[in-house]
Amino acid sequence: MNPQAKLICSISLILGTTITLSSNHWVMAWTGLEINTLAILPLIAKSHHPRSIEAATKYFLVQAAASTLILFSSMTNAWYTGQWDITQLTCPTSCLILTTAIAMKLGLVPFHFWFPEVLQGCSLITGLLLSTAMKLPPITLLFMTSQSLNPAPLVTMAILSAALGGWTGLNQTQTRKILAFSSISNLGWMAIILIYSPKLALLNFYLYALMTAAVFLTLDSIKTLKLSTLMTTWTKTPALSAMLMLTLLSLAGLPPLTGFLPKWLIIQELTKQNMAPTATIMALLSLLNLFFYLRLAYCATITLPPHTTNHMKQWHINKPVNPLIAILITISTTLLPISPMILATV
Repeated sequence: MNPQAKLICSISLILGTTITLSSNHWVMAWTGLEINTLAILPLIAKSHHPRSIEAATKYFLVQAAASTLILFSSMTNAWYTGQWDITQLTCPTSCLILTTAIAMKLGLVPFHFWFPEVLQGCSLITGLLLSTAMKLPPITLLFMTSQSLNPAPLVTMAILSAALGGWTGLNQTQTRKILAFSSISNLGWMAIILIYSPKLALLNFYLYALMTAAVFLTLDSIKTLKLSTLMTTWTKTPALSAMLMLTLLSLAGLPPLTGFLPKWLIIQELTKQNMAPTATIMALLSLLNLFFYLRLAYCATITLPPHTTNHMKQWHINKPVNPLIAILITISTTLLPISPMILATV
């Protein structure tokens, strides 16, 4: 892609996110979401491969439909209340339509079908943007309207997302699709706690973004798109493969790694809200995610292919690793000791 075009797209992404995060008026928030959508489309379609064009088309159609629903929800609320303020969402119909629209934008079940296909059709760096930065504006809108939303649809979609995200990720061999289903499952954890503790949902999103960025950048560094090539990376970068294993286990939520912190706090908060059965269901469903994270970690570190594959074993190379990967991996594995401080702030 032309460097000037890439710069314009990057600036537009930052601008659209900033507009949505700083706006109080529904139309301004909608404008920021539209700028974001239009800015990410060239990055998805930049390889000019049919799969990339298909992914860009799917993304555009879903995001356009979701943005239309957000505008319709805000107009319905303004019709009944005379208010365009985001925090003044009091019409029950508008709340339900907004919940549906944000679920479409995020990829929550049952509106998740587009996300794995779009992620599979773009590069790893664009997939990182779709999994983290593009989810921040919709989550912010949910955060700002959390006091008005009905908890029943969100809790239902959250449990379904945790279940289907783990279940459908079990038989995948493409790393981007596995990370897409991982994102759907983690969104379930954010959605289920959003109404009861919005700050905890944002904390979960920030930690998820850090860990996902570490995984995506590591996979981009070792040029791995599927499990068969992940098996041969140990001979190329053994240290990076070992760190990838730890990051994946942290993303699965195993103690004493960072990923255990948000799940622990969410289960604790759900128990305080007299939702112990829901907390138990979410904890059991996280075992499905643990299975395919363990399979990724197993392929990255413990195995070499027991049979001949189409991929040659890699030689050691002297290419330096991006320092950002080292920083992100360190954060993704060592933040659990600061949990008392986080508990005090949340």
